Amino acid sequence: MQRYFIKTSQMTGDIVTITGADVHHITNVMRASSGSQFLLCSDARETFLVEITTITKTEVIVRVVEKRGENVEMPVLVTVAQGITKGDKFDLVVQKTTECGVCALLPVAMKRSVAKIEAGKMVKKVERWQKIALEAARQAHRQVVPLVMKPVEIKGLLALASEYDVCLFAYEAIEEVSKNRLVTITQGLSAGQRVLVLIGPEGGIDQSEVLLLEEVGFKAIGLGPRILRTETAPIYVMSALSYALELSN
Repeated sequence: MQRYFIKTSQMTGDIVTITGADVHHITNVMRASSGSQFLLCSDARETFLVEITTITKTEVIVRVVEKRGENVEMPVLVTVAQGITKGDKFDLVVQKTTECGVCALLPVAMKRSVAKIEAGKMVKKVERWQKIALEAARQAHRQVVPLVMKPVEIKGLLALASEYDVCLFAYEAIEEVSKNRLVTITQGLSAGQRVLVLIGPEGGIDQSEVLLLEEVGFKAIGLGPRILRTETAPIYVMSALSYALELSN
């Protein structure tokens, strides 16, 4: 069943007013009419079966038929910070990590980032990535749409560290004693905690950046014995967290 995402501020009792691009999708793409039913997911992680009561050129008004008891979101809130990549690799990262349950994504300009995002194109880039996240969230039957944040420099990432309970970075040159750190850390996570994971760009994370990350509390983690592409690594991390937190018990 088709689903759309709303803010709780759009709800008044059991009546919901839908505006914006979703109006076009509901009326012109889905060809819905009065009495048609679909799902609405709120930013409070609640899912409702709703039925259309009124359609205008700018609004679709629906009433809640029932509240669904589904819970498909990960128990921890994971933000993937991704070193800016070449081409459309970040498109894939947004799409697949959304399917895997990511909460937010943050592009990071790093020392070994080959690609650069021009200031004049930044807004359109972020809007495009947010649209990819929306479509992936619908496809995966998510209850929330991950937030794609504006790109930051490495200093901007470091400034965010204090907002998270756990900060990690994937590092291929990790010491033998720390190779299983992801497993150990995952076992200690509690529901509701915020996790920040940094994945380096194609050239990896520079040693100078490693020192900066460790100074603010980031911990290096290994991702197995094989070297993963930059666009594969975040999918691996999200899959590992999902298995540990949602499937292994």
